Amino acid sequence: MTRPAYSFVRTFPAEPERELCVDRHYLLCASAGVLRLEAQGQAWLLPPARAALIEAGRPIRVSIPQPVTTASVLFAVDFVPAPAAPLAVFDLNRLAGALLTECGAWGPGEEPLPAYGETMFAALAAVCWRLAERPSPVVVPAGRSPELRKALRLTEQRLGGEARFEDIAGEVGLAPRSLARRFEDETGMTWRAALRRMRILAAVEKLADDELPITAIAFSVGYSSLSAFNAAFRELTGRTPTEYRLSFRP
Repeated sequence: MTRPAYSFVRTFPAEPERELCVDRHYLLCASAGVLRLEAQGQAWLLPPARAALIEAGRPIRVSIPQPVTTASVLFAVDFVPAPAAPLAVFDLNRLAGALLTECGAWGPGEEPLPAYGETMFAALAAVCWRLAERPSPVVVPAGRSPELRKALRLTEQRLGGEARFEDIAGEVGLAPRSLARRFEDETGMTWRAALRRMRILAAVEKLADDELPITAIAFSVGYSSLSAFNAAFRELTGRTPTEYRLSFRP
C-alpha cells in the first residue's frame, strides 16, 4: 500500500504547454523559476514562495517558460478533504514553508509513514487548505473561444510595444465591437483591463530573475515610467515590485 502522502523535489527544463492530471490532491510549490498554470478559463503564475493546490482528477494546463525547481506533495483523497476550488494559487507563509521542509523527509514508498510523518503531512494540508481560501490576485483570463485566445496571445506578444486593440481585432478576424463583447462575455473585463493584468503577470515572471533591474522590467512590459508601473503593480498585488521580489525568499 502506497503512503497516504509523500513529497519530492524535481528540476524541470523549460517546456511548452501540456496537460497535467493526477489522482491525488497536488500541492505544487516553486522554489526557483516560474510555472504557468491554466484552468477553468484563467491563468496563474507560480513564482518562488508560492504554491498551487490542485484537486485530484482535475486537468490543468502547465507550461514552464524558464527552468524551474519544484517541491511537490501528493495527498491521497481519503487522507485529506477535497480542496475548496479545483485550482488555487496562494502565498506560502513561514509555517507552511517549515512544514513543507519537514515533510521532505518522506518521499514515495510502500512502507507506511510513521505517526510523526502523518501528523506533519496532516498539519501541512490544514495550513495550505486554509491559505488557499485567499488565492493570489495575479490571475488573467485565458479565454474559451479560439478568437479570444488568439487575441490574448497577440496582446501578450506586444506588451513591451504598442498594443492596439483595433489591430488585434483585425488579426483575429472580428470587428472591434465584436471582440470587445467577447472580452466582456468570456472574461468579465475589458481588453484594457486584461492588458494591465497581463503586464503585471509578465512583470512577476521577470521579477523571479534577481539580475533584472526593476526599471528594466517596467519598460519591458510596456510602462513608460517607474512610478506608473509601481502604482499599477501595487494596485493589483498590494505590494511594490521590490516587496514582491523579496517575498520570493521565504
